[in-house]
Amino acid sequence: MNEIRKRIFPLLIALSALSVSASAAFYSVTGLTKLFAGAAFAVGIMAGSLEFAKLIIASLLYQYWDNINKVLRTYLTIAAGVLILITSAGIYGFLSSAYQDTANKEAIVEQQVAALETKKQLFEQNRDNYLTEKKSLTQNTAQLRSALTSEKLKGKKSFERQITSASKSDEKVTAKLDIVNDSIFALENRILEIKTASTTTSELGPLKYISNLTGQSMDKIINWFLLIIIFVFDPLAIALVIAANFAFAQIKKDDKIVDEEPKKGIPLMVDPETNEIFYDSGIEETLIVEEVTEKPQMSPQEAKEYAKATGHRPW
Repeated sequence: MNEIRKRIFPLLIALSALSVSASAAFYSVTGLTKLFAGAAFAVGIMAGSLEFAKLIIASLLYQYWDNINKVLRTYLTIAAGVLILITSAGIYGFLSSAYQDTANKEAIVEQQVAALETKKQLFEQNRDNYLTEKKSLTQNTAQLRSALTSEKLKGKKSFERQITSASKSDEKVTAKLDIVNDSIFALENRILEIKTASTTTSELGPLKYISNLTGQSMDKIINWFLLIIIFVFDPLAIALVIAANFAFAQIKKDDKIVDEEPKKGIPLMVDPETNEIFYDSGIEETLIVEEVTEKPQMSPQEAKEYAKATGHRPW
């Protein structure tokens, strides 16, 4: 089970490195093609080849660091660093472009809402004016009715005409007030529909919350967020590639140690002082020593044949 885990974990590291590198390459290439839209296809080929070369350079430097010429090693190291910056710039361009598309949609929604809010405010001002006028007419009508009860018969007709005129004016104001209220209600419904139909609110909701919490603009918040992503994204891909090389190198090293482990072979000699028996391990200049309680029994003829065959005395 330990042997299986030892071999599976490097594969997981390699798969992780491949997934992070592939996604970083996709975002970088897409971002660069948007930046140079006039030659998007050519830029895509160039950026893709550079992304692949970057991973190869990382593996090459790790595996042959001590064997590569210093000048070439320095150049490859600088090239890898520059490619990381190019990839990061491409990722930043891709993500910032995606954010800008959403921000533009949000700006259009906000402009529509702002225009409707302005119209709503105008209607609300008219409503306030009508309410003030209606209140004034109601007070005048009440005063006229009060005065009508105290006047003599010859003056009552004049008050009745004034009361009738005030009542008609009140009815007109009431009708206008109803129209204004209907308009305000319709505008409020329209504003609600626009906000509900827009998906940008849910997309930018977390950013708006952070912006309100920190007191910073959304542009600054998204810029910090993108910088954090690119500082982790591509360097992590390179680090995982190097880690995968290291893990597979460890497997090869462990397998080599197992293959070269000395094994007992032909007994060569017995030390008469320490009473230890020496075996031929099968590896050059390597012996296996085993302490014994008594010397192996050989006849003189067997010892002679053994020495002739192996070039060593049995003891």
